[in-house]
Amino acid sequence: MIVVTTPTGHIGSKLVSALVEDGQAVRVIVRDPAKLPADVRGRVEVIEGSHGDAGTIDRALDGADALFWCVPPAPRLTMEETYSGFTRPAADAVARHGTPHVVVVTGIARGTQWEDQAGLATASARMVDLFRATNAAVRGIAMPSFMENNLMQLDAIRVGQFFGPIDADKKLPHTATRDMADAAARLLTDRSWTGKEDVPVLGPDDLSFNDIAAIFSDLLGREVRYQQVPFDAFQAQLVNSGMPAEFASGYIAMMRAKNEGMDNVAAQRGGITGSTSFRAWAEQTLKQPEAA
Repeated sequence: MIVVTTPTGHIGSKLVSALVEDGQAVRVIVRDPAKLPADVRGRVEVIEGSHGDAGTIDRALDGADALFWCVPPAPRLTMEETYSGFTRPAADAVARHGTPHVVVVTGIARGTQWEDQAGLATASARMVDLFRATNAAVRGIAMPSFMENNLMQLDAIRVGQFFGPIDADKKLPHTATRDMADAAARLLTDRSWTGKEDVPVLGPDDLSFNDIAAIFSDLLGREVRYQQVPFDAFQAQLVNSGMPAEFASGYIAMMRAKNEGMDNVAAQRGGITGSTSFRAWAEQTLKQPEAA
């Protein structure tokens, strides 16, 4: 039995579909079962509730062979509350039930000089440490920046400009969530692996935001420009949009580390290379209807 958290999210939904199609026994934890696709709902065991709740995760791990763990994207008051605080009941349950294998979505900071100063990426590494402290075999599938992060500015991209604090010419790895789901599916179905390790999951190409703007321009048939915003100004925008101040500070610390080369250093150690190019992802994404 494989337990999947965030089964309606970008990664979890793709993972559940892949596991079900492969004939795996799947148990999902979901707040609202009605949000599960109809073709999945009848083929999985459903535990209703939050996977951050001790009683819910305890029920879900009863008799489980493996756990896929992903923290939901909603920031809480602090990074510790968002990552380790939310995860601690699950790590306790893994230890109590003796769950043999755990696959965790994490940032890419571990093993770099930025490991202890990369904000959200550091917090996610400390979250993985909670599972590493158990007897389970653990794989952190470590992502750089998701291609899907661009969805937050999709309307702006369509009209010609998007923004961020990273240097416009800094080439970085980018990963599609479908490739994260594929990596997780392989690890969860072939559980011959042992030990505790973080493995980067990377797209096939390193791209700068100017490169990304050129791809969007070509696909849309009109110029799209990337505008770099100073880190302090970008942090203020995050806070003004409602992000908790401590969490926004952690996000900016992670962005600074990426700008200084954290993701490039981690990628040099190797890992899993996904098949989804940014151009293929963008072409599919831009087919979505424009917002009214």
